[in-house]
Amino acid sequence: MSYKSLLTVLTATETAAPPLTQITALADQFDGHVEALCLGVDRTQTGYYYAGANALVLQESLSRAKEEASVVQAHAEAELAISGATWSADSGIAQIADLGRHVAQRARFSDLVVLGKPYGRDRNVEAEPIVEAALFEGHAPVLMVPDQANVVSQPKTVMVAWNESVEALTAIRKALPFLIGAELVRVVVIDPPKHGPERSDPGGMLSQMLARHGVTCEIDVLSKTLSRVSDILNRHAVDTGSDMIVMGAYGHSRFREAILGGATRNMLEQAKVPVFMAH
Repeated sequence: MSYKSLLTVLTATETAAPPLTQITALADQFDGHVEALCLGVDRTQTGYYYAGANALVLQESLSRAKEEASVVQAHAEAELAISGATWSADSGIAQIADLGRHVAQRARFSDLVVLGKPYGRDRNVEAEPIVEAALFEGHAPVLMVPDQANVVSQPKTVMVAWNESVEALTAIRKALPFLIGAELVRVVVIDPPKHGPERSDPGGMLSQMLARHGVTCEIDVLSKTLSRVSDILNRHAVDTGSDMIVMGAYGHSRFREAILGGATRNMLEQAKVPVFMAH
């Protein structure tokens, strides 16, 4: 198993550097092909135009989006041309309400989607829907790259967040190329349930499965000393020098995640190292 088809989705030149740098490093590591989808996004809500607005308003928005797509594509092509990777770049325009369909169609045929951090001062409104479209509609694993994170082609230490969920196991299976190549995989269990199926050996069955792939594992059982699980995971990643975090995405419904915050959103906001997610 390897990552041969690598996709990144870009909507602005200001946030393009981290995912482009990361994806070209992975293409070199796995001898893969980089595909850059450069989108100009019409961020207007066409259902809320004031009375009397006409088609010229919509045309102006679409023209602006087309110009933005061309600028982003030119930037991506210039960066990819000097990377040494095999690559292709395509552009298009999409209205914000229809963005997910465009992203999902490309993500569905990709082994891994590499995206920048979806939250922050310089992020546009479409950054979060792009991540969700790749995960939920494209059913692809996503590697989120923080702005200041080191480029990771083959992480030496990978931290796996294990809570016995289907989402976590899905992410682990899809991250096997990274886990097999790592020197050490740290299986992190936070406050394991006293009456759960793994109560006597938290993370034991997972470690056994990974060991059969030649993965060297250590199990870290942690107490919930902070109010948010994501804070514990991020702190432990820094303390252990982990190069990547692997976790399941959105264990609850997205509605509950939006209302309550959720470990996924908090993780993406605070992560200092790349985060590999799948659902």
